[in-house]
Amino acid sequence: MPVTKYIKPTESELEILQVLWAKGVASVREVHEELSKTKEAGYTTTLKLMQIMNEKGLVKRDDSFKSHLYEPAVSREKTQQRLLGKMINTLFGGSSTQLVIQALGNHQASSDELEEIQRLLTELKNR
Repeated sequence: MPVTKYIKPTESELEILQVLWAKGVASVREVHEELSKTKEAGYTTTLKLMQIMNEKGLVKRDDSFKSHLYEPAVSREKTQQRLLGKMINTLFGGSSTQLVIQALGNHQASSDELEEIQRLLTELKNR
């Protein structure tokens, strides 16, 4: 079985993937409208990015409809794992502890988030 090389999405591609992960399947117009809520972006820029993402294998395009429909070809979880692993290695010298300290020091976690973190820590200790 051939080994597939992981394509690291750019920041703009990640924004598009976020929309597609939330919607599942969407047209360029739907993605563009969603992106326009938080940033200035031209429709043709969104279209071109999605075409490039299709060529890279980050999204799949269904052209059996008048408006082409796109869906993510990479999972949110795998993408998070790969990007986080790279970030831990390059920014935190391989230390997950430093990542967690930095994340919790710079972000006010809710009590629900803290409970979830505590549950996860307990689970990891009991392995």
